[in-house]
Amino acid sequence: MSQQPSTSDSAVSREEILEIANLARLGVDESTANSYADEITKVLKLMVTLGNVDTTDVKPLANIHETCQELRADIAKHDINRERNQSVAPAVEDGLYLVPQVIE
Repeated sequence: MSQQPSTSDSAVSREEILEIANLARLGVDESTANSYADEITKVLKLMVTLGNVDTTDVKPLANIHETCQELRADIAKHDINRERNQSVAPAVEDGLYLVPQVIE
């Protein structure tokens, strides 16, 4: 089992940001480099925290939709006021909404 890095190992310095920016040919000034270093350090510390969470009894979930989701009954509602809804539409003809043609 690999050992998790300590939070001090997760710190990113301004110099590292400037070096990476130079290698990537990005124009990053000193104040932006400081900000990037602080933000990336926060993210890396969060990753260490998440890595330390005990997930021994947690079943892996490949897709959030694997769980059962209750669905409402598919019942038509007749309380829709077509005239009111179409009164604010830009173009209507014979009770239908007109939309710009997108395929020629």
